[in-house]
Amino acid sequence: MRNRRLAAASSVLLLPVLVPASAAAAPTPTVVPCPQASMPASTPSRPSPPPAVAEDQVVGGAALATSGLVVPAGAAQPPEVTASSWLVADLDTGEVLGACGPHEYATPASVQKLLLTAALLPDLDPQQVVTVTKEDLDIEPGSSAVGLLVGGRYPVETLWLGLLLQSGNDAANVLARLGGGAEGRAGGVRAMNEFAEELGARQTHAVTPSGLDGPGQFTSAYDLALIARACFAEPAFQRYALTETHQIPDQEALGRKGFQIQNGNSLIDQYPGALGGKTGFTTLARHTYVGAAERAGRRLVVTLLGAEARPLRGWEQGAALLDWGFALPRETSVGRLVEPGELTAVPSATAPAAVPSAADARPAADNSLPEGLTGPGPLLVAAGVGVGIGGLAALIVRLARHPRREPGRRRRGQGHRRA
Repeated sequence: MRNRRLAAASSVLLLPVLVPASAAAAPTPTVVPCPQASMPASTPSRPSPPPAVAEDQVVGGAALATSGLVVPAGAAQPPEVTASSWLVADLDTGEVLGACGPHEYATPASVQKLLLTAALLPDLDPQQVVTVTKEDLDIEPGSSAVGLLVGGRYPVETLWLGLLLQSGNDAANVLARLGGGAEGRAGGVRAMNEFAEELGARQTHAVTPSGLDGPGQFTSAYDLALIARACFAEPAFQRYALTETHQIPDQEALGRKGFQIQNGNSLIDQYPGALGGKTGFTTLARHTYVGAAERAGRRLVVTLLGAEARPLRGWEQGAALLDWGFALPRETSVGRLVEPGELTAVPSATAPAAVPSAADARPAADNSLPEGLTGPGPLLVAAGVGVGIGGLAALIVRLARHPRREPGRRRRGQGHRRA
């Protein structure tokens, strides 16, 4: 399978995104306010974001460089939601249909588990059985957990289902430790940040594998769409995201019976054509949400951050935005989701060498973070890249950047159950 995918993608040419030297001198555009539902007066203050980087603001298109609303000309007004930022995009073509503050920093909460999934799911054998350690259960008291036991032995597939259905922070720690190889959990977080960079999610920085709050941990509605697109490209994730219940196995050696967990994403049984997604909440992040659905052969994804649960819950706000997106014509677009590896691609011999890429102007990563890592204008891309090329390009990038496999990992295409 790996060889077939590489062969199919071998002709893909991704050119670097070039930013005009005059971008810094461009006039400040008018900001259109986003439709906002009234929010409770008791909404707590949010963490202070890092300084904005101008080159990151135009990733995906100049129109996305706004803290306000961006929708196609003549489009209907989007629904009023409490989310501080959101984005609706086509999962297959990558076209962005509309957004509110798409590149504004926000705190992820448990939707960060999608980055853990995107980074590690293809490389972990779902049949491998893992023993839980005391350190794996080092999570915030009262936070969401599957209920794993120290010394308990669980298949990796059960851990993924516990992560995605029950939003288990304990499962996140185990998976990050396993995926981190010799570096353990910290290595798993580092892999998350490396993969975010490959995707072009340049406003995302993970500090914890679960999304539990940590200093310097941020993402954006645009970045979440890139991450979600990578997740939905994986057949195993598609199956897990639509799983309604799962039985956690008995732990006979510990004298404990198994139990059932349920999917906490109400979209899957309340929204026709739902493909799944992920919910999230912390006191700092408020409600966060990623959801996807299919209608008439068209697959859309919605991401939202910083929402309140009243008057609509997170998934209900996502559903309203999906309805709005499906009502737009298929050719509608205000920007696009960059392809994996596009912003980190090595320039070809014929590419202009004198013009710096967007990456050159970004500040170095803040290595002090715990468990962490280290002007407007059209984006230039290879002409003629069709639907589905992004997933193939992602394979090339991942295999090129991760040629060495740590113990506990498998090669892509081996050990997957049929979706």
